[in-house]
Parts: sequence; C-alpha cells; structure tokens
Amino acid sequence: MPASPAVHPAAPVVAADRPYKIPESVLVVIHTPDLQVLMLERADRPGFWQCVTGSKDRPDEALPDTACREVQEETGICVGSPAVPRAALQDWALANVYEIYPVWRHRYAPGVTKNTEHVFGLTVPAGTPVTLAPREHLQYRWLPWREAADLCFSPSNAEAILHLARFSGGAALASDGEVR
Repeated sequence: MPASPAVHPAAPVVAADRPYKIPESVLVVIHTPDLQVLMLERADRPGFWQCVTGSKDRPDEALPDTACREVQEETGICVGSPAVPRAALQDWALANVYEIYPVWRHRYAPGVTKNTEHVFGLTVPAGTPVTLAPREHLQYRWLPWREAADLCFSPSNAEAILHLARFSGGAALASDGEVR
C-alpha cells in the first residue's frame, strides 16, 4: 500500500499537497496619504481589478499577519520596513460575509459557499515601488479613490475603498465636511 502524503491537520487536502482554502480572508486597501489607491488586475481573470486580498494560511494565523503576508506576496511591499512601518496598517474593524463566486468554490472544502473578509487599510508613501506576483496579477494602477472604487469587479472591494475617506483621517474631506 503506498504511503499517504503528509497532511497538515488544520488543512484538509484538495488534491495532492493542495490544501483547501480557509474561508476567512483579508482585503487590504493600499493607498497614499493623498488617497491614490493601488489596484491590481487579476491574472486568472483579466479585466477584474481589485485591492490585495488573500486567505489565512492557517486557522490560527492572526489577521494582521495575513494582511502583511498578502501585501508582501502580491506587491512586494514589506509592511514593517522603515518605509512602511507596521503602524501604517490599520484594521478597519469591518467584515464582509459574501457568497464565494462559483468559479472559485473548488478551492474550498465541499459545502463551503461563504467567506468572511476582514478589511484593512495600508498607508504607503507616494512612489512606493510595486513588484507584482506574476501568477496573481498582470498589472497595477494607482488611481484616485473614487475611480478605484468604480474599477472594482467586487462590490465588497468597492465598498471598502469608499470607506477610505472615513478611515484616512479626513484627507478626502472638504473644508465643509463633505466627502470629496
């Protein structure tokens, strides 16, 4: 009888050595102080633009750690570096529960149809270099926050970007208090 592959107890196997995704993820709105938002085009779905997203690697992975890891993996931006200190990452204490698109359900355990997505903001200096993970993203753009929200394919991502004015310390507020 052949030996069975080693399996991490917290990660059931989908196929040989491919664990199911954990249905708990982060969405990180990366932006400059003047509210230019980094948008990424998905490699597996050209024309689909989004912010950084990604699932926990382990059930016990802390959400801020998931956010930092995903930012590094997808953009090359190192949260915790002198240019982007850990304090630049803010947990917005927002969570979206949404139906997983059918095209991506095979990545999850049988019967899993919903994901809980936790929203973070990350302020980076203008001109921060971006190095894309080519298997994940084709290109990137920095856009004013409202244009970025309009570009999103995901309603929860667009909504998160629209919260940027509230969480950015008022950078997008006019002198009369109106959101611009």
